[in-house]
Amino acid sequence: MNRHYDIAIIGSGPAGLSAALYIKRAGLTCAVIGKDGGALEKAEKIENYFGTGAISGAELVKRGVEQAKELGADIFREEVFSLGWNGDYTVSCSEDNFVSPAVIIATGSARKSVNIPGIKEFEGKGVSYCAVCDAFFYRGKDVAVLGNGAYALHEIGDLSGVAESVTLLTNGVEPNGDFGNIKIITDPIDSLYGENRLSGVKFKDGSILPVSGLFIALGSAAASDLAKKVGAPVEGNSIKVGADMSTGLPGLFAAGDCTGGLLQVSVAVGEGAKAAMSAIKFVKSSGGRNGN
Repeated sequence: MNRHYDIAIIGSGPAGLSAALYIKRAGLTCAVIGKDGGALEKAEKIENYFGTGAISGAELVKRGVEQAKELGADIFREEVFSLGWNGDYTVSCSEDNFVSPAVIIATGSARKSVNIPGIKEFEGKGVSYCAVCDAFFYRGKDVAVLGNGAYALHEIGDLSGVAESVTLLTNGVEPNGDFGNIKIITDPIDSLYGENRLSGVKFKDGSILPVSGLFIALGSAAASDLAKKVGAPVEGNSIKVGADMSTGLPGLFAAGDCTGGLLQVSVAVGEGAKAAMSAIKFVKSSGGRNGN
C-alpha cells in the first residue's frame, strides 16, 4: 500500500521524533517509520538529558512517541528496506510504501559489522551494499547475498531475474524467514578471494563459492545503506550533511547519530529539529504537499 505524506521520517528515536514535533507544528503531514526506538530504547538509565531527571531510555522514547501522536504524527512500526527517488521519494517497508517529496533519515548509527577478510578490499570491486543500485552490473553473473533476515530477502528480490544465480550466505547462523527456492549456505565464511576484483567466497571448511558479486545485507538497512541507494554522500557509516542537515540531494535530510559526531540524545534532538525546519522549508517552497 502506498501512503502519501509531506515528509517521511525514517527512524523513531530521538532525532526522528523531535523532527515530527516540528513538522506537525508547521501544519504538515508526516510519517515516522521505524521498527523500534533504536539504541536509546535499550539504555538502562539516562541522567544527562535536560528536564527529565534519571529516566530509562524506553520511558523517554515512550514519552516522545506519545507527544508526537498527540500532535498528529503517524507512527509506523515497520522495517525499512530501501529508499528510492522518482520525482518523489519512496520509502519501501515490510508492509507499506511511503511516498513524499522530502525525507529525513534518522535511524541512528550503524552498529552492525562483519569481520571477514576481503570485504573492505573488494568494496566497489565486487562487494556492494545496494542491490537496486548495482544489480545491473551483475546481469547474467553469479552473485551472493550476505545476511539472514528480511533485509537480505529484499536484496535477493532486486537481484533475482537479473543475475544468473543468487545464493544466500548466512555465515554460521540460521536463516530467519522464508527464502523459497534460493540456495542457502550456512557455513562460516573464512575470506573473500580474487585478483583485482572479487572472484569468490572461501569458507572455513575449505570449500569455495565462485561469485562475481557479494551484496552485504546484514540485519536491517543502515542509514548509510539507504543514503547510498539514492546517491547521497556518505563517509564510512555516516551520512555527510551541511549545517542545515541537508545531504546535497533535494528534499533529503539526515539527523542524529547517523551523521556522526557526538552520539548524545540532546544532539540528536537538536539535529532532528534542524532537519525538520529545513524539510518544512523545502516542502513549502516546492509546493509539494501530500495528505495520507
